[in-house]
Amino acid sequence: MDLNRHDFQLKELIDRIQTNDNRLIALQVPEGLKMQALEMMDEIEEETAAKVILAADPCYGACDLVHDKMKMMGVELVAHMGHSQMNIESGMPTQFIDVTYDGDPEIDAVLPLLAQHRAIAESRLGQLEEDLSEEEAKERFLDAVGRVAPLKGTKLGLVGSIQHLHLIFDFKKRFEAAGYEVEVPVGGARLTFPGQVLGCNYSGDDDEIGHYLFLGSGDFHPIGLALHTGKPLAMLDPYTGDADEMGAERIERILRQRFGMIMSIQDSQTFAILIGEKPGQMRRTLALRLKRLLTKHGKKGYLLALEHIGPELINFYPVDAFVNTACPRIAIDDAVRYSKPLVTPFELEVALGEKKWETGYQFDEIP
Repeated sequence: MDLNRHDFQLKELIDRIQTNDNRLIALQVPEGLKMQALEMMDEIEEETAAKVILAADPCYGACDLVHDKMKMMGVELVAHMGHSQMNIESGMPTQFIDVTYDGDPEIDAVLPLLAQHRAIAESRLGQLEEDLSEEEAKERFLDAVGRVAPLKGTKLGLVGSIQHLHLIFDFKKRFEAAGYEVEVPVGGARLTFPGQVLGCNYSGDDDEIGHYLFLGSGDFHPIGLALHTGKPLAMLDPYTGDADEMGAERIERILRQRFGMIMSIQDSQTFAILIGEKPGQMRRTLALRLKRLLTKHGKKGYLLALEHIGPELINFYPVDAFVNTACPRIAIDDAVRYSKPLVTPFELEVALGEKKWETGYQFDEIP
């Protein structure tokens, strides 16, 4: 990754600092860009009268805000890099800076994968969900591409991470020229831009889309998208130009792990329900509903509120299992780090018999 090819929009930030005569600002930067943070701090301090504090704790999204702490320090402005503003109140003046990258990969490398995926979508077009026995439904639960509602179309859904969304409509034209009917999904209030996906939100999906192309790097967003939609997913990396897919085997391994988690809590009696204290992850109402649900089934639920969630902070509690209502990806990505089962709200409801296997796997999403 060539960090010099990122646009951090420092000129716009510096102009705002100068206009408002800010004297103390905070810089919040995602993990992958922190190696550039000190250089940015130098530039801001050289061009303005402001001093800069780096909020050096881990930052994984626009849900991960530090404004209360910064306000206590006397910070006048928070510059939040690399994420777009969500439908949450930041609590103080904030400039969200959607850092962009100037990579421009060729589409040829990904076209063979898209042809395969379109064929899968065409084969499923209009298929109706059949009645399933419990054993068949459990097997369907483990089927990476079998859980979606009947398709009404086979469009290519074009999505990306925020660093590459400025390319999205140009790439739409390229794929249309290659013979694909392309839709750039528009999601809910948590998403700022057309084609945007988050680790916790893929709300732009619809039944006209038969398969997806993700423009970005890494597999964090692709895993969530594949779990949420059950649709074939190709990836094109603007940093390297490489093409890949989120293969069914990998998704099936994840689903088998989730299936194992559900089975492991069938006889559990005590649960710690985790509530995230970060403003974009706080789902208190959901946590209280799950506590009432556990009581209904003769089980005990304890409410634990944490800003940061990690095994070293909760493993020692004498409960049988954990239920996560904070960032949905904690249970999916980090479950193996915990000494006890860590499940999502949906998985708990399946284990309690409140939801059925026939519904297939439901990805936990923050709207």
